[in-house]
Amino acid sequence: MISDDEPKTRRTGFHKRRFMEIPFERTGRVIQTKKRKPRLKPLITLVGLRVPSYTRSMYTYTGRVAIITGGASGIGRALGEELARCGAVVILSDLNGDLATQVAGAITAGGGRAEGVLLDVTDAEAFRNLVIDTISRFGRLDYLFNNAGVTVGGEALDLDDAMWNRVLGTDLIGVVNGVRAAYPLMVVQGFGHIVNTSSLSGLAPSPFQVPYITSKFGVVGLSLALRAEARDLGVKVSVVCPGVIDTPILKTTPIVGLDRERIFGLFPKGMAPSTCARKILRGIEKNRAIVVVTGLARIMWLLYRVSPALIEYIGVLVMRRIRAMRRMSIKSPPKD
Repeated sequence: MISDDEPKTRRTGFHKRRFMEIPFERTGRVIQTKKRKPRLKPLITLVGLRVPSYTRSMYTYTGRVAIITGGASGIGRALGEELARCGAVVILSDLNGDLATQVAGAITAGGGRAEGVLLDVTDAEAFRNLVIDTISRFGRLDYLFNNAGVTVGGEALDLDDAMWNRVLGTDLIGVVNGVRAAYPLMVVQGFGHIVNTSSLSGLAPSPFQVPYITSKFGVVGLSLALRAEARDLGVKVSVVCPGVIDTPILKTTPIVGLDRERIFGLFPKGMAPSTCARKILRGIEKNRAIVVVTGLARIMWLLYRVSPALIEYIGVLVMRRIRAMRRMSIKSPPKD
């Protein structure tokens, strides 16, 4: 019991450590409250000293060596530019070797370190030679971005063998060739990160591009299975699943049975490749298994997990609209 001549106090909280006394003027009581450690993050944000994400990325990627397939344009080019800005050595490989060399030259002129090389990802021997040459010259390979990809639009009934082989060969077998070339050497060196580019189409299927869907689902499965195998060997594996990105693939994709402008008019506006690249690299920093890019892609993936039947029905509606557009184009052929 507290006597009248002793200061009256009241304790708050469940813990009895690190209390401080604060006088309460009106009653003369002393309130003891638990001390809290100062939180630095809100203070930094308050005074405007928060460290930008690209600065944090520099600590992750400075001095690292990365091979990027499909590095002459689109997401691959943006990844190369962003990695070089963060201090990495970038090997840009592409089927268009001249364009890859031009992009590498622009990066070098801006103060980065980059090289452009010709590579057909469907050639397993050429891929293996590129990986071996990179490790022999730089002493390491930290990242392999299996990013090269192509697609074709059209109903499965209208697609020939060449179209199927081109998409599966580049988008799936090309990734397999990259993994087989880099993974054993990364295990030997004890570190490395393989980043395979899939798509929202590898998480939630959609019609009118069945070969592309087939390959992208395969890339997701390959990546997640290999991630479990590689974890205890020091190698990381991630898969990137972007939504609609504003890349040249939107302008060069062959469309069977329908005008390209009409079919891509159904798509939402694409995200800039540079923004996509920054989001990808932040996900890789955190070693995420699946890096989903764009808000719409996250929503569609969530909907597919919650209700696959709903996504199937949306696909049916999309296919009905495409077939209606085809009928209209047959009835009203373009004027000369």
